[in-house]
Amino acid sequence: MVALSENVAVAARREVARRAPSPVGDRIFRAAAFASALLVLLVLAGILASIAYGGWPAFQAFGPGFLVSSAWNVGREEYGALVAIIGTLVSALLALVIGVPISLGIAIYLTQLCPGWARRPVAMTIELLAAVPSIIYGMWGLFIFAPLFARFVQIPVSNVVEGMPIVGTLFYAQVPSGVGVLTAGIILAIMIVPFVASITRDMLDQIPTVLRESAYGIGCTTWEVVRHVLIPQASVSIIGAVMLGLGRALGETMAVTFVIGNANRLSASIFDPGSTIASRIANEFNEADGLQLNSLMALGCILFVVTFIVLIIARLLVRRAKVA
Repeated sequence: MVALSENVAVAARREVARRAPSPVGDRIFRAAAFASALLVLLVLAGILASIAYGGWPAFQAFGPGFLVSSAWNVGREEYGALVAIIGTLVSALLALVIGVPISLGIAIYLTQLCPGWARRPVAMTIELLAAVPSIIYGMWGLFIFAPLFARFVQIPVSNVVEGMPIVGTLFYAQVPSGVGVLTAGIILAIMIVPFVASITRDMLDQIPTVLRESAYGIGCTTWEVVRHVLIPQASVSIIGAVMLGLGRALGETMAVTFVIGNANRLSASIFDPGSTIASRIANEFNEADGLQLNSLMALGCILFVVTFIVLIIARLLVRRAKVA
């Protein structure tokens, strides 16, 4: 009996020895993981350095005035980033204002109100929107949406608000062609909806069912459950989803290039054409040379910095939401 116990103990020790991780393999795994993380940082630093190096002659030639100048004259070699920066920020903000409420509504409908037989088809339809190439959105926006938008929105609204203070300035189209900053914002909103809605839906699905049932059990309505239980529980993930959509809107190129109008002028009306950093680079980079090329590289550097600032703000909001 004792011999049998000793044999079992020896066999157990051998099994543990066989299963114990090899120190060499563990060190190789750690080194590979560290190298992967370091590679990403090096690539990011290399991209930023190359863009900054290419744009440095423009920053050196125009100084801080490059950020606040609205000039963009190739013949005189006068360049400024103000129009493109404002167009980028305004179109992205409009996309968030339009797209985020729709995305939240879709996520809440799929998780709380949608009947079981329709949930999967609706979810698949929303997710398929993310697979549509951006150039398809741009072509659809230019040839289909823009003419309809001009006929049924821009012209009637401009006739109504003409001469009104503030409202007339914001919503009056001098040339109602359908393209403009608001059109770009609407197209961007359509493009970010599947991302924000899918992430928000997944987070709402992961909230423990007992929380919802407890709220319903004390007499809460569906709106109260969503407002006081689901949204607070998923607030961190919702903020992350919104910032992901904002990053997509800030960097979108082809769709915006088709529908924003690509006009280098500042206008208080969101119906008028404008320009973004990405659309300016896409339009001119192929034929740019000299200081114009340096200015486009400087615009790319500015877009990189703006995106980085958005990421920092997102991290701060997420941290604040976690603390709350």
